Amino acid sequence: MRQYSPDLTPPWKKPKPVPEVPAEPGLVVEEPRTGFCGAVIRCEAGTVTLEDRFGKHRVFPLEPRGFLLEGRVVTLVRPSKAPARPTRTASGSVAVPGARARVARAGRIYVEGRHDAELVEKVWGDDLRVEGVVVEYLEGVDDLPSIVSAFSPGPDARLGVLVDHLVPGTKEWRIAESVTSEHALVVGHPYIDIWEAVKPSSLGIESWPRVPRGQDWKKGVCRALGWPQNTGEAWQRILSRVRSYKDLEPELLGRVEELIDFVTAQP
Repeated sequence: MRQYSPDLTPPWKKPKPVPEVPAEPGLVVEEPRTGFCGAVIRCEAGTVTLEDRFGKHRVFPLEPRGFLLEGRVVTLVRPSKAPARPTRTASGSVAVPGARARVARAGRIYVEGRHDAELVEKVWGDDLRVEGVVVEYLEGVDDLPSIVSAFSPGPDARLGVLVDHLVPGTKEWRIAESVTSEHALVVGHPYIDIWEAVKPSSLGIESWPRVPRGQDWKKGVCRALGWPQNTGEAWQRILSRVRSYKDLEPELLGRVEELIDFVTAQP
């Protein structure tokens, strides 16, 4: 008969239990032995793959107490194959299970470019489909007054516009001020580009780099962060880190919510 020896380790020498955290895609953790910090991009049986801010991948075993999450020791575990149905959308709204997309309204929300539209879709897409609001992009605001005039906003077809870098005294500010229709609302955020409206902490960086005036801002950001200077790939990396409204700055959140309320208001 096999004999089992009692555990004589003093209580104060036993490791304290640590939380188990599902290795969901986008979760940023650090492997303490190597110092490698990155976001989860894949979790398979017994291993997890991380991607750092330079795009480098490393595979680590899913060992107990194997990672740091916001400075705390955790045990990463494989996510459940059948996650619970979310009760809230990415924007924080109450989810409506089985809701069908509403027929599109005559009203619209315009944003400056494709990246803006993709970010709005990722966070507010469920809400917009329920409300029947379509988002289109302008590729700049220089022609905004003529675009608004051509749209002919009215009580049953309101127009909301989201502008980048809407700061008093700027060109964008003067153009926005020239739109006077009571059925059109132009609002904006203070960031140079929609990229900057994503919280740095969600990307695993301390802050967005400062790019000297006169340089291409997006390419300057890529250089400063050591990323390949392919702004399309850089944006997809940024967008992949956005899982909900919690990953965005309040200055953007409030403005998008304001536009949705304006466009969907009853005449």
